[in-house]
Amino acid sequence: MDRRKLVVGNWKMNGLAAQLGEVEAIGAFAAAHPSVDVGLCLPATLIAQASAVSGAAFIGAQDCHMKDSGAHTGCLSAAMLTEAGATSTIVGHSERREDQGESDADVAAKALAARAAGLKVILCVGESLAVRDAGDAEAVVSRQLLASLPDGAAADWLAIAYEPIWAIGTGRIPTMDAVAAMHAALRAALATRIGTQADGMRILYGGSMNGDNAAELMAIADVDGGLVGGASLTAAKFAPVIEAAG
Repeated sequence: MDRRKLVVGNWKMNGLAAQLGEVEAIGAFAAAHPSVDVGLCLPATLIAQASAVSGAAFIGAQDCHMKDSGAHTGCLSAAMLTEAGATSTIVGHSERREDQGESDADVAAKALAARAAGLKVILCVGESLAVRDAGDAEAVVSRQLLASLPDGAAADWLAIAYEPIWAIGTGRIPTMDAVAAMHAALRAALATRIGTQADGMRILYGGSMNGDNAAELMAIADVDGGLVGGASLTAAKFAPVIEAAG
């Protein structure tokens, strides 16, 4: 199946109003590459302002709570994010799973809450270096995906992002054969749960993708784009990734 490429920048805990010019420039570059879906998942403090200047790039959040409201100090509901201007959100990023102790059940609940509020979702899964070195990566990550997958998962609102956790921010990436094997395994796992919908669901690579390796990674059959960290913080660094997707 010919799946449209999706390239999403995750700014993590980076970005102040002074960087809105980068958002605008990325949106303009996205407009020049209409065959690629381009987005930026920004700190919540920037969502409203960025939505006004992002042009062809959609604006997303980096997380959402599974509850609509309540005594959850410091958290944001999906409805709040939607009202601010977000059209999508990441859930289950490895840094939240590790730093905030989020479980697979939490991730599935967050994805459902986001969907109910009209947000599209990028659901992250991935393995540690210990799992990779033990030779269990594909089986472990496939189990994590199925345990995190929300009811009603469908290609029109959900994408998967594979994160080799040990590669994030290090500049290291698995071999291209290893990336291909993992993405193929994840698509096969999806098929056991959602059948032919798996053929249309986009699976992004999320481990230190940048302008130097994006074209080679996205040439792999089951790599449908990227969830990009540090290389998305400026238009100059993100543009080659978008271009490679086109």
